[in-house]
Amino acid sequence: MRYSITITLLVLSVNVLMAQPDRAEVRRGNQAFGRGKFASAELEYRRALEKDSTSFTAHYNLSNAKYKQDQYEQAENELKSRIDSLSTPLQRANAFHNLGNTQLMQKKYAESIDSYKHSLRLRPNDMETKSNLAYAQKMLQNQEDQDQNQGEAQQDQDDQEQNQEQNQGQQDQNQDQKEQEAPPKITPQSALQMLEAMQQKEKETQEKVNKEKAKAQQQQRTGKNW
Repeated sequence: MRYSITITLLVLSVNVLMAQPDRAEVRRGNQAFGRGKFASAELEYRRALEKDSTSFTAHYNLSNAKYKQDQYEQAENELKSRIDSLSTPLQRANAFHNLGNTQLMQKKYAESIDSYKHSLRLRPNDMETKSNLAYAQKMLQNQEDQDQNQGEAQQDQDDQEQNQEQNQGQQDQNQDQKEQEAPPKITPQSALQMLEAMQQKEKETQEKVNKEKAKAQQQQRTGKNW
């Protein structure tokens, strides 16, 4: 059983494992699966597992039903839990192929690449697996390029914001320096008061000087000759 994904359309193709003669529930599940009734198929596979929890066929086909219902993580877990119990290389190759598809649909590109490579080691000439591997590798490269571009864009934004903060800090510092160096602003009223105070001080100084002169002249007139 294997489902394949083509690079262009991502079309899914699924073949279920045929049930053993004593697995009526699996047979009914396969019939429902063939009619596209995947929820009903899942129910029958679960009923089969209630009777025999070790049935690989039921687990394997259950993963297909999950996949067809877009429940990719659950389909992946079903395959992972049973893939080691497979005995033949063909079964293991199919299982790893399907596992890669469930991971690819979840955009787990690196994991899907590993699964496809496992499948190709067991079946080197399978073109579907090679095609899906190439697609997964391309998607991983696109993802890494996108992450790198986003990282560079974020770094550019951080650098720009840092430069803006530095420029703003320099502008604030220059403004503070200008404010410190600028002479204090004086209102016309304050200037007039200062002028009057200076004139009054000059007047008082002149009056003091005149008094000193008058006193000196008075002493000269009243002084005695020896």
